[in-house]
Amino acid sequence: MQLQQLLFSQGFGTRRVCAGLVEQGLVSVEGRACDDPFEDVEAVDGLRFRVQGQDWTFHEKAYVLLHKPAGYECSTRPSAWPSIMTLLPAPLRQRPAGGSRPGVQPIGRLDQDTTGLLLLSDDGAFIHRVSSPKHHVPKVYEVTLRHPLEPRAIQRLLDGVVLDDDPKPVRAAACESDAPTHLRLTLTEGKYHQVKRMVAAVGNRVEALHRSRIGGLALSPELPSGQWRWLTGEERAALGQSTVARNA
Repeated sequence: MQLQQLLFSQGFGTRRVCAGLVEQGLVSVEGRACDDPFEDVEAVDGLRFRVQGQDWTFHEKAYVLLHKPAGYECSTRPSAWPSIMTLLPAPLRQRPAGGSRPGVQPIGRLDQDTTGLLLLSDDGAFIHRVSSPKHHVPKVYEVTLRHPLEPRAIQRLLDGVVLDDDPKPVRAAACESDAPTHLRLTLTEGKYHQVKRMVAAVGNRVEALHRSRIGGLALSPELPSGQWRWLTGEERAALGQSTVARNA
């Protein structure tokens, strides 16, 4: 791949801008200074390069984990709150879309006041596999409740509750509580405000909501709120683990 095309594919500007960066001596590849934008470079995942003093690693497709803080919308066109895209570096935000590949986008949505594990990607097949209810990828939420749980609330959530826009009961894939006002709820679908509405259906209210796991991938406490990192191949594979233990 030509060096200017490599930079373009990673979101460092238009092809013309990327060519100019190389010609100005602002790009190095694996520690070697480069000044020819048409130089052929072996574009393999893990290739390290630097652009205007910014270190970067080549990724053919972007797979990103973000620890979402409260106060951000999971939208590229936010209405009332800043977009979670502002928490990512410019190259990730600017990666070009083309063909069947979208630009980098959040996979599913968390409400602005919900925190925790959020995935982003520009791989359409990956986005579909993680977000489609047909694939039953479990998502685990830590729910802080306003009132102590009623004795039968967990069983009702496991059996299914009816939401106001759908007569078909919605069931938790797993549900447990280790404190009177804490609930760990696992879902395999993603209806609008689903956790909050399910909790309301059993006579309680959500005070705080945090997504801690998707499939076999857990959010590490070592990643601070508002920070991001690349997913590893092993972690992408773990997202396909959809076994859920039901807890009464």
